[in-house]
Amino acid sequence: MAKGADTASNSSVRLKKEISLLHGVCLIVGNMIGSGIFVSPKGVLLYSGSYGLSLLVWVIGGIFSVFGALCYAELGTTIRKSGASYAYILESFGGFLAFIRLWTSLMIVEPACQAVIALTFSNYLVQPFYPTCHPPYDAVRLIAAAIIVLLTSVNCMKVKWGAILQVVSTVAKVLALIVIIIAGLVKLGQGNTQNFEDSFSNSKLNAGDMALALYSALYSYSGWDTLNYVTEEIKNPERNLPLAIAISMPIVTVIYILTNIAYYTVLDLDTILASDAVAVTFADEVLGYVKWLIPLSVAISCYGGLNSSIIAGSRLFFVGSREGHLPNILCMIHVRRYTPIPALLFNGVMSLVYLCVRDVFQLINYFSFNYWLFIGLSIASQIYLRIKRPEMPRPVKLSLFFPIVYCICSIFLVVMPLYSDTVNSLVGIAVALSGAPVYYICVHLPPERRPAILGRLLGELHTITLASLMLKL
Repeated sequence: MAKGADTASNSSVRLKKEISLLHGVCLIVGNMIGSGIFVSPKGVLLYSGSYGLSLLVWVIGGIFSVFGALCYAELGTTIRKSGASYAYILESFGGFLAFIRLWTSLMIVEPACQAVIALTFSNYLVQPFYPTCHPPYDAVRLIAAAIIVLLTSVNCMKVKWGAILQVVSTVAKVLALIVIIIAGLVKLGQGNTQNFEDSFSNSKLNAGDMALALYSALYSYSGWDTLNYVTEEIKNPERNLPLAIAISMPIVTVIYILTNIAYYTVLDLDTILASDAVAVTFADEVLGYVKWLIPLSVAISCYGGLNSSIIAGSRLFFVGSREGHLPNILCMIHVRRYTPIPALLFNGVMSLVYLCVRDVFQLINYFSFNYWLFIGLSIASQIYLRIKRPEMPRPVKLSLFFPIVYCICSIFLVVMPLYSDTVNSLVGIAVALSGAPVYYICVHLPPERRPAILGRLLGELHTITLASLMLKL
């Protein structure tokens, strides 16, 4: 193992550039089309109250995500560091806010997301074997743990292996959604339009419900920043990063809107709200003997989303360690495989821990506040750098209209849930604030003033980790 510090030395070991344009598109599409599109329609419909308004929410969510992705295309080609929002906040606003961003990802955002995706994968994989009851709790957890371990191992072996797996799973899941879309459009063409009559009736127009509906939609759209986590591993990033974003975003937005139209054509409002797996309910109504295809497709979809999330999360922790915000062991790169193995293993262990939480979906509500706060702050860094550092080279340069609109919308997403979902928002704030004393003790204080036991523990961890890696690899 060798330390992957961002130095000018020719002998330093760096992350290898093995992500092509195709791999980049598949990483973005693969992470965006995860478990969300198969479960979020219920949440969007629940808080919007009508088919018409829910489709409008999906369109707004798509446009909002396109704006964010375009801003990240500029930021990713201007600040060519892996780590996405963490790297951009660090460059613009300094170490403290960047550390809080890293801390919330470490404590909740990344591991909880991966645990949710792994559990969704497991549930849909075993559901056909338990058609009349819930699958066994322990079996679901064990399968979820197995897929996390498997994908972590694959990404430890070689960057390109993980990318190839992403291409395969992305193609499979897009084809599955196309099946749903075609089946729905055929029903629509046959005259099944009754669900769209008076489609805005009973719409919930208060700001709090609109924000929560957008949360559900944006959970499905999240992942457009995936490629910015691995900027240093992209071939020709000035060309391939913005091009991958430009290709991916229209594909996902169109697929999502058409998928929801298909759902709404076949299923009435009460049926969707009563279902915990909208896609499976759709398949039961339409696909007949091949309805097993949908649980399998959801499993494949979650597999690809989990793989993308593991790649992104481990690179975030790698960059945080390289900047001195996490223990040095996490910025080690294997000298032959060119993969950040300690960061991948740490990310995998944290995800496994969250599998022990029974009500893991409640964690999504906890981290939504932090997620949109720091995404908005990273987009604000684009405006800040335009003003403070106009001389920076910018291969992609947008009108400031895009980041300004995005920041205004982010404020809405952060502020409104404080009113409509106060408890979960306060939990998110508490998690973020808990990082302040950790930053002061572990980062701000000079090494000689830090608690002696902290240095000894980190030293032991460093030695044990290196020893175990040498034995295995």
